[in-house]
Amino acid sequence: MFERCVSLVWCPGCRVYSGALVHIPRTRTLADALASLPADERARLRHSETKLIACIDRLDRRERQGDRRP
Repeated sequence: MFERCVSLVWCPGCRVYSGALVHIPRTRTLADALASLPADERARLRHSETKLIACIDRLDRRERQGDRRP
């Protein structure tokens, strides 16, 4: 059996993202890129696609620079 999930793919180099509906096996555990954020911040990001993309971009830049703070 499968679950339907929204997949967002972000390219920080070209600053383009795309979304698609994907089917994921129910036995697969997905990584949560926002897991390290406080619950209130995650809730805020769920309500704004623009803020979500900005946050993902910021997290990616920090990870590439070796700073893993949220």
